Amino acid sequence: MTSASLTVLLSAALFLAPARAGETKPQELKSLEFAGDGKPICGLGAAFHSGRRAALRKALGEGVVVVRGLPDSRDYVKFAQDKTFWYLTGVESPGVSLLMDCKSGREILLLPDPNKMSERWEGEMWDAGDAWVKQLTGIAEVAPTRDFEKLAGELLKAAPKAWVSMHPNVGLSGCYDRAAPYDQRIAKDPFDGRASREQALKDALAAKFGVEVLDMREQLNELRRVKTPEEIAACERASRAGAVAMVEAMRSTRPGLGEWEIDSLMTWIQRTEGASGASYQPICGSGANSLVLHYSASNRRMLDGEVLLVDYGPEVDHYICDITRTWPVNGKFSARQAELYDAVLAAQQAGIAAAKPGVKMRDVNAACDKVLKDRGLGGFIRHGACHYVGMEVHDVGAQNKELEPGVVFTIEPGLYEEETGIGIRIEDVVLITADGCRVLTAGAPRERAEIEALVASEGVLDRLGSR
Repeated sequence: MTSASLTVLLSAALFLAPARAGETKPQELKSLEFAGDGKPICGLGAAFHSGRRAALRKALGEGVVVVRGLPDSRDYVKFAQDKTFWYLTGVESPGVSLLMDCKSGREILLLPDPNKMSERWEGEMWDAGDAWVKQLTGIAEVAPTRDFEKLAGELLKAAPKAWVSMHPNVGLSGCYDRAAPYDQRIAKDPFDGRASREQALKDALAAKFGVEVLDMREQLNELRRVKTPEEIAACERASRAGAVAMVEAMRSTRPGLGEWEIDSLMTWIQRTEGASGASYQPICGSGANSLVLHYSASNRRMLDGEVLLVDYGPEVDHYICDITRTWPVNGKFSARQAELYDAVLAAQQAGIAAAKPGVKMRDVNAACDKVLKDRGLGGFIRHGACHYVGMEVHDVGAQNKELEPGVVFTIEPGLYEEETGIGIRIEDVVLITADGCRVLTAGAPRERAEIEALVASEGVLDRLGSR
């Protein structure tokens, strides 16, 4: 991007890189994952993941935690670790497991045996022969995966209670509210009937070792609900990347372009800004497609006089951004578009003003809805305005808890008018602070005048099209 003002507005912050093999020097990074040196990385740093394990042991009290990372992909795609396993270890490599005794604090990381042939094809894989693993992860005991049953049996004999997470496994672009129904459909399919990976582990532990197997999902979800400083910094990096991409999408919009050109442009910008990929399937809906809440086809050309609703955020260092903006394809809001847009913006501003410690998300939602209903637009509301954000786009956590500093969630009121084909949504990620909230995605403008000026300016697709 060449705009000097945008560079100043969205300049990169200085972040401290996590521990790396042979390197601890701070660097200015858009992403910890893409430091550019190609060295192995332990998530947000050994201290963060060690702290999450210690907090989980304290919450559980006793018993043995058993967590398995995902196996290698069945497709030719980059491996993406299960969020639960990554949260506890920071290890982004297939075929790994964690055993942890809650009382003694003993931790065992199990890795595959070295396989030089596999690494010639796939690149570096974490294995039990890598001397740097202990230092990088902060886990003192490393064993080969083939010893999993033996070591699990030893631990469970001394403490016959196993803890597993029944949270459905999700990786890049995954979310529990899609994964859980999918697993349930498979289990109920009379011509399939497979248990979920999580259920299979729970059943196998009970059958092999004769122990009680409990679900630690509630304790994990509460840990994930309130973000640590490391997690907040990751959310900020994701939000910055999302805002930069959204601004460029506005600049590049014009009648005649395809929706797919906008979402492709944003994917490229997000990746250049440090994203490992999309937080969720891009929603780029023009005209009547702006009314479809999870529209994903992106196969229509945008027409003069329509609005374009874009809901698309990146994942950076395993944490996501969920951001939506709506703007006119031709760069000028019509009278009705402006009326609906101003109502949604006022509703969001009311929600932001209401977001502070001690209130609940339903109170923020009510503040948004009141503005829209007071303007006689309640019949155009189709969804709630708030959900948690973190490692998943619809993140975990009890919905009825009071907000407290460190909680990250969205405020996204919307109006959808079938008769005119106008769908308006404005969505931002906010962080609860000591006395209110901070909008993490504020780098993407929301005021109509700013948006119209951006759409009127030259964008990347304009420059490409003029060649």
